[in-house]
Amino acid sequence: MNLDFTPEEDAFRAEARAWLAAHVPAEPLPSLETEEGFAAHRAWEAELHADRWAVVSWPEEFGGRGVDIFKWLVFEEEYYAAGAPGRVTQNGINLLAPTLFDHATDEQRARVLPSMASGEVVWAQAWSEPESGSDLASLRSRAVRTDGGWLLSGQKTWSSRAAFADKAFGIFRTDPDAPKPHQGLTYLMFDLKAPGVTVRPIGRLDGKPAFAELFLDDVFVPDEDVIGEPGNGWRIAMSTTGNERGLTLRSPGRFLAAADRLAALWRERGADPAVRDRVADALVGARAYQLFTYANASRFAAGEQIGAESSLNKVFWSEYDIALHETALDLLGADAELADGEWAEGYVFSLAGPIYAGTNEIQRDIIAERLLGLPKGRR
Repeated sequence: MNLDFTPEEDAFRAEARAWLAAHVPAEPLPSLETEEGFAAHRAWEAELHADRWAVVSWPEEFGGRGVDIFKWLVFEEEYYAAGAPGRVTQNGINLLAPTLFDHATDEQRARVLPSMASGEVVWAQAWSEPESGSDLASLRSRAVRTDGGWLLSGQKTWSSRAAFADKAFGIFRTDPDAPKPHQGLTYLMFDLKAPGVTVRPIGRLDGKPAFAELFLDDVFVPDEDVIGEPGNGWRIAMSTTGNERGLTLRSPGRFLAAADRLAALWRERGADPAVRDRVADALVGARAYQLFTYANASRFAAGEQIGAESSLNKVFWSEYDIALHETALDLLGADAELADGEWAEGYVFSLAGPIYAGTNEIQRDIIAERLLGLPKGRR
């Protein structure tokens, strides 16, 4: 792996850095887990999109710049180093969009991707169900055939961004008689404002509605919103989870910037020697994750598949995120209990990391069985 950037990549970095320096809001936006903050972040997405920085790796016809994965990583590093706002569109651009590029029709890509890139339509992920979290194949929500489409019924829960989002995507059981649980599932997109949809926000520890329950009562979805072949939803969903656990959801730029802010906080607070090693671990961990990601990107660019190794990514970044924020809160001391700032909100969000995108227990089973060749554990 060559760790040197090309002159073209350096020029791209400089262009991104200059744009961000001129456009990143001087004051942090309100939390995107509030109605006011959600609207402010949507407006920020429109500003990014106007100069084609919203989805740099997408083809130009959909609002991107068509850059390769290395330039995308460069952009992510600059984005977070500049202190730019969190991405309210991340469920769409990081999860649904790669699925559409791999499995959708040309008509679906042309219809869905532009409004996703601009932030005009914000997407929620509607996967988890009561009693069906990491065991996704046990889901019970159904889609029943009707004229021109499908009728959705059931309940989804822990749907990120669904409290204020416009649309959602998920898989539904379309053949209850299929011989195996992961068969007979279909991948669908649906409108959260459609008749029959009830959205009930779920408050996080800080009370903000970061999640929502979705109750679906004969919600009509036209055939044009089925991704792939009906009954083939499991295979398509697995490509989505690979993106969720792997490179796109948690790029190293986010942790490099957070580790630098932590080191700055440590210096501001008098360079407390009691937490020096933990700060050093955060800096080393961010750098290690960056190099591991570039190694995976090199393999990806060479045509290899990452596969089960995305589980290594997921376990690492989710546990790293908690440790980093715990160190910051320890440095802040009593101030952390009173603050409603980025460290406190970041800590609350980090606690969900080992649970969403497939629990870390499930990821460790995948690592043990598929990467280490160990026998299956008891279920």
